[in-house]
Amino acid sequence: MARLRSFQRLAAHFVDIADFLLVYIEEAHPSDGWVSSDAAYNIPKHQCLQDRLRAAQLMREGAPDCPLAVDTMDNASSAAYGAYFERLYIIQEEKVMYQGGRGPEGYKISELRTWLDQYKTRLQSPGTVVIQV
Repeated sequence: MARLRSFQRLAAHFVDIADFLLVYIEEAHPSDGWVSSDAAYNIPKHQCLQDRLRAAQLMREGAPDCPLAVDTMDNASSAAYGAYFERLYIIQEEKVMYQGGRGPEGYKISELRTWLDQYKTRLQSPGTVVIQV
């Protein structure tokens, strides 16, 4: 939950230059599977999309201002982005500009903040032209 709050603070700080999206994927430590001793929630393995949607609401509560998408039951988003368990990405014009390490160890909000700070500096530099369509 602390990571989610950190993500939400980051999103609020950079709302002027970026759109943020949370994508809820399959549960890494389901209560009826590989249980983690420090799991914040008791979420069983998703048997259907409704299960996943219910579990995703817990994420929404942790970051109510961030748009939330839910992966399909065949885990298409997780597979496409190698997101399992957690991962941070910056995608710009359909190109991956930043790919964080796999969580939980590689999940580093500080790296994402650094990338966004540098990007914001480039946007504010003289001679930079930004065209929004």
